[in-house]
Amino acid sequence: MHNAYSVCAHWGGPYEEAALQAWAESLRARLPGPDVSLGLLFMSPRFFDRAEAILELIRVHARVPLLLGCSSMSLITGAEEIEEAAGLCLGLYHLPGAELTACRFSQSDLESLSAPADWHRATGVTPDRCHGWLVFADPFQLDCEGWLKSWNEAYAPAPVLGGLASGEPGAQFTQVYLNGDVLREGGVALSVGGQVGLAGVISQGCTPIGETWTITKAERNIIMEIANRPAYEVLNHTVQQLSAWDQRNAGGNLFIGLVTDEYREEFHRGDFLVRNLIGADPVTGILAVGAFPRTGQTIQFQRRDADSSTEDMQAHLEEARRRLHGRTIYGGCLCSCNGRGQRLFGSPHHDARHVQEHLGPFGLTGFFCNGELGPVGELSFLHGYTASLALFVDREPPPAR
Repeated sequence: MHNAYSVCAHWGGPYEEAALQAWAESLRARLPGPDVSLGLLFMSPRFFDRAEAILELIRVHARVPLLLGCSSMSLITGAEEIEEAAGLCLGLYHLPGAELTACRFSQSDLESLSAPADWHRATGVTPDRCHGWLVFADPFQLDCEGWLKSWNEAYAPAPVLGGLASGEPGAQFTQVYLNGDVLREGGVALSVGGQVGLAGVISQGCTPIGETWTITKAERNIIMEIANRPAYEVLNHTVQQLSAWDQRNAGGNLFIGLVTDEYREEFHRGDFLVRNLIGADPVTGILAVGAFPRTGQTIQFQRRDADSSTEDMQAHLEEARRRLHGRTIYGGCLCSCNGRGQRLFGSPHHDARHVQEHLGPFGLTGFFCNGELGPVGELSFLHGYTASLALFVDREPPPAR
């Protein structure tokens, strides 16, 4: 799958230097643009021992000046999701007028760089030069929530998109790639600026149910009261309003959506940060959630299953098509949760196929993640069960004065 600005391909064979060289050269020959601005490379763990050699081979023979990526058991290329024996996938992007700056960061950086200006100096990127970030990170040796909070303070509302690397099941070991370097902890971040923007499509896989409510009593991750009623009572009321079929499917699939921007006049699907509903006690009336909600915050309960995830994905892609109408999509990177794919939808290629049907064709690479990065409102968050799509697009013209 490609357009005039991006191409991508999958390699499922073994490590054979001559064959990989020819593959990289043939992919580069398919890109009609005068130069490659960026390469994104994702590899399965069977290539861990050969990772440095593969990075150098790709940089030389695909003529890639800037190369980023990470490891994953399952990969995404074009309109396909390769969930078994994935191999590696490569996307090449020609981004006219882009200002691209890549950097690496670690847990020690997070502990020593506290103020926004510290990050600006460390990355060499100031907020006025950045339209968005594409980030790949190791989930096991980095406080990702802490890093993202610090990054938001330094760069919001510029979106952070991407995902956390994965490796062999049960092994807390991943790789992250920057040019010729193989990193075993921390992360890599790509600032997109100049004449190219970074547009995000975040599908958290849920359908809102019932109406919106206001929290009237909460402490840490416990909600005691909603609309001055026991929180459990409001949840039970919401479920009872569903059809019999929806009630049967709601068991174990209920979540809570928290509004991140209270200044909107009305709230829609993409305005909620979806978090786990950890527990509900009908005796005390409390709900425990996977976040720290606050008194006065607007919430809406959510349902997640295959049908609601498909509905949510299609709705967000349709909204993106309207929002980006008339602008060029140069290419994209799709980061989908390990909990999606065939295990959720029962058939292959769900997310990648929908992206291409609604917005393509263009070169699309990506991987299945241990956590997904993406904005809700003006802040970016770490998500689960989510599809995070980063689109390289031409910049909107400035408004006429």
